[in-house]
Amino acid sequence: MLRRGRWLCWCRPPNRGSVSLSEVFGFLNIDKPHGLTSHDVVGKIRRGLRVKKVGHAGTLDPLATGVLVICLGAATRLSEYMMHTRKRYSARVRLGQATTTYDGEGEITTQADADHIDQAAVLALLPRFTGDIEQVPPIYSAIKRDGKKLYEMARAGEDVTPAPRPVTIHELTITAWRPPHFTLDVVCEAGTYIRSLAHDIGAALEVGAHLADLRRVASGALTTESALDLNEILENPDWMHSIIPPDVALDHIPALHLDDGDIAHIAHGRRPQSTPPPVAGATVARAHDADGRLRAILRAEGGAWRPHKVFHPE
Repeated sequence: MLRRGRWLCWCRPPNRGSVSLSEVFGFLNIDKPHGLTSHDVVGKIRRGLRVKKVGHAGTLDPLATGVLVICLGAATRLSEYMMHTRKRYSARVRLGQATTTYDGEGEITTQADADHIDQAAVLALLPRFTGDIEQVPPIYSAIKRDGKKLYEMARAGEDVTPAPRPVTIHELTITAWRPPHFTLDVVCEAGTYIRSLAHDIGAALEVGAHLADLRRVASGALTTESALDLNEILENPDWMHSIIPPDVALDHIPALHLDDGDIAHIAHGRRPQSTPPPVAGATVARAHDADGRLRAILRAEGGAWRPHKVFHPE
């Protein structure tokens, strides 16, 4: 488990100007505050820490809190691999009210007496929403259709009917029961909409429901236990010591240690010659040099490893 502390990373001591892309390479685990968009947090990091290249690996709604993985410098090229890690959420659901946005911000569309719904009734439903399932995303979501976000289309009065999408929910557990609210612990794969989960449970109970509160407890190996307060990191002159190196954040991807010859090959876009071929089912791997530095993300193609994203440390 990751904990607060000093990480070994590719970076130089901060100076008074902006930190260049080549000087920082890693991630920050930020505990996103309530009310800020993920883009807001990126902007605050970029301006406050004066880092030129900043991104995030997985949007959190403004009302949600918890783990927001911030990518710094060349690590923005690795965001897709952080986005597709397993997620864990603590979700508080409100029974008896369905809304347009599937959360507490939307207009109430249906309202019903939920006093007769007990914990056993909800528990009996949870297997239906566990495993590989089809889920309809909320109309008010950032999913794009024809280049436009669904929530933009909905606000413009356009007809929006999202198509069902396959998602995977590994675990669903009730951790608190305080009618009309209850809290779920959700372990799922990326792409799962917890708002839709709350809405669908309410529909199955025929009383309606919406997501009242959401906290992302974990994204891959990064947890709220090791997450940093946004204001504290912005005010900390030694913030670079909190950077998480790519090999720690990406430990869910197998690692290969290449000799100098193969490092030279991948640096020029050629496949490594002496590295063992991918085993069955392997799709990506991390390529490290003799000093342990991440030098590339490799993809399995045609029975061999080929460089997909190459990094050149100074």
